[in-house]
Amino acid sequence: MRKAFIDTLFELARKDKNIFLLNADLGFSVLEKFNQAYPKRAINMGIAEANSIGTAAGLALSGKTVFVYSIIPFVTFRVLEQIRNDVAMQEANVKIVGIGSGWSYGSLGATHHAIEDIAVLRSIPGMRIVCPGDPIEAAAATKAITKTKGPFYFRLNKAGDPIVHKTIPKFRIGEAIQVRPGKDLTIITTGNALPGGAIVSDILSEDGLSVRLISMHTIKPLDEATVKKAAKETKAIFTLEDHNILGGLGSAVAEILAENRFGGVFHRFGAKDAFTHIAGPHDFLREHHGLSPKNIARVIRRKIA
Repeated sequence: MRKAFIDTLFELARKDKNIFLLNADLGFSVLEKFNQAYPKRAINMGIAEANSIGTAAGLALSGKTVFVYSIIPFVTFRVLEQIRNDVAMQEANVKIVGIGSGWSYGSLGATHHAIEDIAVLRSIPGMRIVCPGDPIEAAAATKAITKTKGPFYFRLNKAGDPIVHKTIPKFRIGEAIQVRPGKDLTIITTGNALPGGAIVSDILSEDGLSVRLISMHTIKPLDEATVKKAAKETKAIFTLEDHNILGGLGSAVAEILAENRFGGVFHRFGAKDAFTHIAGPHDFLREHHGLSPKNIARVIRRKIA
């Protein structure tokens, strides 16, 4: 996803000289093309994330469109006060780009896992949160958030993400994408959980179930209409995310269902509410949290039996 992001931003910056890209001494082998082409608009702030956010806010308030790029824990938790006060409170045109959603940096341990970020930033007034599901969505989302003024949190996986969409879908901030139609149950995913959701849909389809698959690429503002439609037309709704089940996609969908008295089956798939004190590849840690496609399909079968 990050390659789709930087390639798209590179082309946008060719036409728009107000686009700036700040990084905190990261992005090697990824950002060089942008840095070399636009040296006056590509700033390595060093290992000083708080300064990065403050500088970004200043540039934005002077009319620039500013992207701040770093690993998720560094560009969210470490600088939360600056995000709240300098960016969101001022409605500054700053796009916070967090790399390594979920357990993308699983081998580096719990300090580098990103399973609380959506919950934290979702509570900040005015902060919009976009989590594309594959490289096609990432490219489209980059264009959309660049055109839209104001603060954004743009949550991306590292690299190697499979392409789920067979055609380029219509992408609008705040409007989910229905990847597959279905009438028996709905699976709502966000971010890099989309490929896993597609596999689960395939498994359940082999059982004769009609599965509606939705990519909820925007967590805030959430597409309430799509959730309500799924609640009306299918008997069960399941959310899937590389994030703590508290405060993320599952919580956001649950709020809508509760307010609208949904009487069907609802279940959240996500990280257990605990730090993961083991290290390993992304898929290994997903399986540790019960998020392998086979296990998800097994739980769904049991829930709807």
